[in-house]
Amino acid sequence: MIISEGLFLATRNHEYEGMARFWTRLFALTFAMGVATGIVMEFQFGTNWATYSRFVGDVFGAALAAEGIFAFFLESGFLAVVVFGWNKVSPLKHFLATVMVGLGATFSAVWIIVANSWQQTPTGYHVVTTEAGRRAELTDFWAAVLNPSTLDRLVHTLIGAMIMGGFFVLSISAFCLLRGRHEDFAKRSFAIALPFTAFFSLAAAISGHSNAKMVSRYQPGKLAAFEGQFDTAPRAPLHLWGWADEEAEQVRGGLAVPGSLSFLVHGDTAAPIAGLNDPNTVPGGLPAGEAVRDYWPPVNLSFQLYHLMVGLGVAFIVLTVTAMLLLWRGTLFRKRWLLRAFMFAVIGPVIANQAGWAAAEVGRQPWVVWGLL
Repeated sequence: MIISEGLFLATRNHEYEGMARFWTRLFALTFAMGVATGIVMEFQFGTNWATYSRFVGDVFGAALAAEGIFAFFLESGFLAVVVFGWNKVSPLKHFLATVMVGLGATFSAVWIIVANSWQQTPTGYHVVTTEAGRRAELTDFWAAVLNPSTLDRLVHTLIGAMIMGGFFVLSISAFCLLRGRHEDFAKRSFAIALPFTAFFSLAAAISGHSNAKMVSRYQPGKLAAFEGQFDTAPRAPLHLWGWADEEAEQVRGGLAVPGSLSFLVHGDTAAPIAGLNDPNTVPGGLPAGEAVRDYWPPVNLSFQLYHLMVGLGVAFIVLTVTAMLLLWRGTLFRKRWLLRAFMFAVIGPVIANQAGWAAAEVGRQPWVVWGLL
């Protein structure tokens, strides 16, 4: 939307204005769905997860209040101008309102990721005991906000959102081109969305690598589950696929590249990677009389979700880079098979984003808040 309106301001070509109006209507629809489902989730914190809410309420309350004050009002206030102000404000003011909506949506992500990241790597708190039980209390707001996983997780989540938005535009544009409808609009939209999506698909690989290194440092048990690493060992392999057999404590039927996991995490193929059987993977140390296995997450589910996300991420790079080469050669819009692929490819980022979130949360188990609850 911002790019389309910016091009309209720069060129005064009303094709770009028409594009911006079209994508704005679809954005407003998805925004409304987000608000409706978000309200339900807010109530679920109390109705479904009351014990959790009592423990983290002081920390989460600060982050979610910041989201409402700094982000939601900014986004929803300017959205009214974006949706209803086309003929009521100047094109420049409308463009600035669109930018504010984009910033508001991004700020919403910031505070929600802060809250969730605190679950993964809690900082800036102390635990007190009350009549209702133990609870975490905020002692340093900015330490909690800038906990060790916030920036990595925020960047990766926003990149995933950009990929989703890019493929959404590509899918609808490809549909129009295959049907021979609104071809000029569809080609312009496709040409804008394709380099945008290709860039963020490549960026996802870089941010994913940074995330994995962060997880290896602060949540080694989660990384071990992601990669099916049961025993601490040097030259740890990177499994491209397989089935993590928890009973046999090995990955079956897969393809592994020896030393690759050690190299990606430590830059040294001989470096050891902590396995699930290592007591050091238990935050705070293994309590006396308990087994390390009691602190394993669902290993195969974590393994499959993580590899599904990574596999789809590789597919996004291959698809978008291939299309970029064809666009540069001027033959892209004649490749109907590729347009069909893009028409259905929008399903991929939906699955990849959900798989990534599920992997992060399943891999955190049995901890609700890592090392605390």
